[in-house]
Amino acid sequence: MRRVHFNLGRSRFSIKVPEHSDLFEMGKAVLIEHPEQEINKALSRPIGSPPLSDLIRTKLKDNPRAAAVVVISDSTRPVPYKGKQGILFPIIHQMREAGLPSSRIKILVATGTHRPMSEQELRKFLDPRIFELGIDIVNHDCRNKDQLMSVGKTDLGGEILLNRSYVQSDIKICTGLVESHFMAGVSGGRKSICPGIISEDSTYLLHSGPILSSPLARDLVLRGNPVHEEALRVAQMAGCDMIVNVTLDSSYRLTGIFAGDLEQAHLKAFESVKEYASIPIDKKYDIVITHTGYVGVNHYQAAKAAVVCSSIIKDSGLCVLASQHTDTDPVGGALYKKMIRHLREKGAQQFVKQITDPLWTFVPEQWEAQMWARLFEKIPFDHLLYCTQEIPKSDFSWLPGRDARILAPEARSLKQLTQQSVFWALNNLQSRGIQNPEIAVLLDGPYGIPINKNQ
Repeated sequence: MRRVHFNLGRSRFSIKVPEHSDLFEMGKAVLIEHPEQEINKALSRPIGSPPLSDLIRTKLKDNPRAAAVVVISDSTRPVPYKGKQGILFPIIHQMREAGLPSSRIKILVATGTHRPMSEQELRKFLDPRIFELGIDIVNHDCRNKDQLMSVGKTDLGGEILLNRSYVQSDIKICTGLVESHFMAGVSGGRKSICPGIISEDSTYLLHSGPILSSPLARDLVLRGNPVHEEALRVAQMAGCDMIVNVTLDSSYRLTGIFAGDLEQAHLKAFESVKEYASIPIDKKYDIVITHTGYVGVNHYQAAKAAVVCSSIIKDSGLCVLASQHTDTDPVGGALYKKMIRHLREKGAQQFVKQITDPLWTFVPEQWEAQMWARLFEKIPFDHLLYCTQEIPKSDFSWLPGRDARILAPEARSLKQLTQQSVFWALNNLQSRGIQNPEIAVLLDGPYGIPINKNQ
């Protein structure tokens, strides 16, 4: 047996796997040695736009009472907003140095359809100096009509409602993380706006069943990806003066800062991520073992890892998925629970057929259940060995997958639970006559993306 290490962001552990297992990990990105210096340099020499300080001075010259909004990600994304790698305070500092007072700066949390962040969570997430400056911090609420206003219609034909305070701000700065994304190709850039601060109804256009059925709505694909292209159209309608996006390595350390034009800076970040996140793989496996990473705060977010596994698992193979869920609800919202239950009841093929039917009435958060269906179109529900300590055991009566705690009742930690699940999977295949199963271990969870090297 050989030992492998999993880094879930908030915890780390190692397990043993058979010696002949194929181990896959992302390429090694070059770390930024002096983050504070490089962040300020990126703001002073942005891609395709004037320096942040010049931008602020120009806006104030045109309108001395100009106000700014800085969009940040919520805690489902490991964006470095504090510490030596923190990008938020340098942005605020340069804005204030250029003459914009704290009273006219607002920080807007791009929650999308996620729950709002509490003050306690925000204080843990953000640089403490932000609170000392008394800057207003608000959560976007996609269901509050008073917070929303129209910016027009896109090619998909629906009216786009966006956060009112963002649209009406004179200066618009968007921050975020660029990493692989199972629907939009990569995160960051336009996603801070769409779906980050659009209305729930507008989200339907971006996440409808037919759009997500496109083979190009996948990790590390931008050209022809309908999710990316629609999000970019919306973001361009809303306007953005500058993005400040980062890239991270598998240990969540800073590897790049990309500030500047919404499209140009984001494309540079995408090219950087694609270089080291792509993992060439040209075969399918009997067992795929991985974890849900930092982003897997709940079952809803764990779909990202499931999609990665779906591309390399054999029909009726086994998937071992380790998850540490830190959200207040380890499964997800009520509508997600409704749709994941529906997936379990209908089966993957029938579920996808139903939600892509023109007569289907869209249900918010059906998109994440549709992503889970990509795995379950390949394997039966009980071939997913779901390793978690946070989800109530009773929930697995309607969640797709097998509760690993039933297979390993003696396990007292996520490490033990994952290890015992690997042993169970090996024994299961042996009982089916598969003596030397082909095993893949995806060390980076949802962040390293298998790419067929023949394509």
